[in-house]
Amino acid sequence: CPCVPTQGAMMDNRFATALVIACVLSLISTIYMAASIGTDFWYEYHTQSPAENVSEAGRSIWEEFVSKDADEKTYTDALFRCNGTVGLWRRCITVPKNSHWYSPPAFSFFPPLETDMTTNCISFSLSDQFAEKYIEPGNHNSGTDLNRTYLWRLQFLLPFVSIGLMCFGALIGLCACACRSLYPAIATGVLHFLAGLCTLGLVGCYVAGIELLHRKLPLPEDVKGEFGWSFCLACVSAPLQFMAAALFIWAARTNRKEFTLLKAYRVA
Repeated sequence: CPCVPTQGAMMDNRFATALVIACVLSLISTIYMAASIGTDFWYEYHTQSPAENVSEAGRSIWEEFVSKDADEKTYTDALFRCNGTVGLWRRCITVPKNSHWYSPPAFSFFPPLETDMTTNCISFSLSDQFAEKYIEPGNHNSGTDLNRTYLWRLQFLLPFVSIGLMCFGALIGLCACACRSLYPAIATGVLHFLAGLCTLGLVGCYVAGIELLHRKLPLPEDVKGEFGWSFCLACVSAPLQFMAAALFIWAARTNRKEFTLLKAYRVA
């Protein structure tokens, strides 16, 4: 971070402390943002009996879920029935480990064994991320739902823009250290502020997209949906970016004003 003497004068301890705190906040927010992008718990569905749901429909649920031709309604129904989770890059369902999903007979002298469950995930392809959403999910003839289409695309692009801005800001900070100047910290702060706006926009787009989807495909009575911890990490990352931006800008501008006043005093 840009924490070196400015114009030959030793930096005030206040500015050094502010810059160190800003760098720590920036690092934490970057870690949180990267973790939220790479995990699959942005939204979670909880049903009472996922094992029974899978055994009723047989192997077809998994085959439809992993199919390249699976539409939004198909994989969303599977998420409802099988304790699904959705991330920015992948969708996951909980299924029995037994590959043929054997269902025990109705009459048996032995009590049924508890079914071992495992979580299997399928990644969204790049074409899936930019695919059109339809007014009636699964019905290609219903027309394009522009709101959900662009919300989905934005929630895919904004996190990468946010991380890119923070990395570029860090690069400017390193250049400021090499140049032994505090002035570039203003640019670092502005980039962190823009990154915070992108993260905030990501959170808003994701919430709006989920709400619009559930209006088209309401949750069944025995299914509960909630935002997961990956979503919470993104929510925490945004205020950290704003705080880091405020500290960078404050330290750079205040130090510059004091240096200008000091120089004017020496000239006088």
